[in-house]
Amino acid sequence: MVMAIRFVLWVLISAATAIILSFLSSVIKGWNHRKRAVGFFHPYTNDGGGGERVLWCAVKAIQEENPDLDYVIYTGDHDASPESLMSRAIDRFGVKLLQPPQVVHLYKRKWIEEATYPRFTMIGQSFGSVYLSWEALCKYTPLIYFETSGYAFTYPLARMFGCKVFCYTHYPTISSDMVSRVLKQDPLYNNDPLIARSIWLSRCKVIHYIFFSWMYGFVGSCAHLAMVNSSWTQAHIVKLWRIPNRTKRIYPACDTSGLQVLPLERPVNTPTIISVAQFRPEKAHTLQLEAFSVAIRKLDPDSPRPKLQFVGSCRNKEDDERLQKLKDKAIELKVEKDVEFYKNLMYRDLVRLLGGAIAGMHSMIDEHFGISIVEYMAAGAIPIAHNSAGPKMDIVLEEDGEQTGFLARSVEEYADAILQLLRMSEAERLEMAAAARKRASRFSEQRFYDDFKAAISPNLSNSSKEL
Repeated sequence: MVMAIRFVLWVLISAATAIILSFLSSVIKGWNHRKRAVGFFHPYTNDGGGGERVLWCAVKAIQEENPDLDYVIYTGDHDASPESLMSRAIDRFGVKLLQPPQVVHLYKRKWIEEATYPRFTMIGQSFGSVYLSWEALCKYTPLIYFETSGYAFTYPLARMFGCKVFCYTHYPTISSDMVSRVLKQDPLYNNDPLIARSIWLSRCKVIHYIFFSWMYGFVGSCAHLAMVNSSWTQAHIVKLWRIPNRTKRIYPACDTSGLQVLPLERPVNTPTIISVAQFRPEKAHTLQLEAFSVAIRKLDPDSPRPKLQFVGSCRNKEDDERLQKLKDKAIELKVEKDVEFYKNLMYRDLVRLLGGAIAGMHSMIDEHFGISIVEYMAAGAIPIAHNSAGPKMDIVLEEDGEQTGFLARSVEEYADAILQLLRMSEAERLEMAAAARKRASRFSEQRFYDDFKAAISPNLSNSSKEL
């Protein structure tokens, strides 16, 4: 039955795609004038997350590799300018670009926003990204179209404009794990409880996911070079896009060298735990807050009372509301005096906070990689991360036989990990922190630049010869 559905979907998709491509090609053919440039499609250049850090490191790497090309950022942030983006890269992420990029402002960004699609959000945003990419490519057509935000549905369009398509994929838009959760009727941020409670609705959603998976596989296969950020992401992308020879695993650029100079010794009077993540639903901040509350209640009376610091950025009104709910939750749990919130912090201030933390929490399920986890480890803060995907497969592994952190799933497991850390002797903590720091060196910025340049160089050279 499933095979029959897949075959029918494949036929429908192939036929529809052929018609659409034929029509659009005829429209584009007469007026395609590519510029000798690399265009980075990154609609949110103010999100402040690990994806933005990779964007600026990618821009810098290509500038170093081929300074003769122009560099363009497609962004929906209307206040962005070449100078402000160059300043942002250094101020927020410590990445110094060789020259300011050109900016192409996009005015159709609402078509990729979650609020625009109360239902069928994933497919709505995907097709909305095509419309936004159309606006971008009509305004400025580069030699190389570099997509860095996960909008794979834009790849066929970019190819029709005559561009070579490069991408850096942090997270597959659809994965077998997502389908599995729907089949098990597990409620989560991307699986509405109403659907999870209904067998019929869950089966309908599975069919929707199968259909979307086939479309995602087709558009993803249009990439000339697909770079992915972890073993987990690579396994899913290879399975879906089926272009293993054009898929390269490049661990994201993490500021390990700058953070490794911080002393491992930390204040003991008020042990501090830090949490660095955007205020988005999938980051599961509430779980961290609840675990912290449980740990405090179980803490020995004579032990120093810990402090939890939430550091993150807000992209929009919804993120601001999410942050406020988190503050209200802290009051409800009676830990508001032990919790601090930092919104849109400058990079130098983040480094200062990391230098004072004994541990760092991260709780996203199936986190593709986890740059903030590596930053914890490099800074000397022992990680407590979710026992899945990137943290489990790539990051929080033993180093020279020494434990480098903790993996957890539930509130109770996170609380137990917090208590273990707080009850460690200083010597035990320093030993684990040193092992974690050594492990983090595997994910340095320099390694990113080396691997990234090795992946793009052949493709960049061949593309440059075309003009």
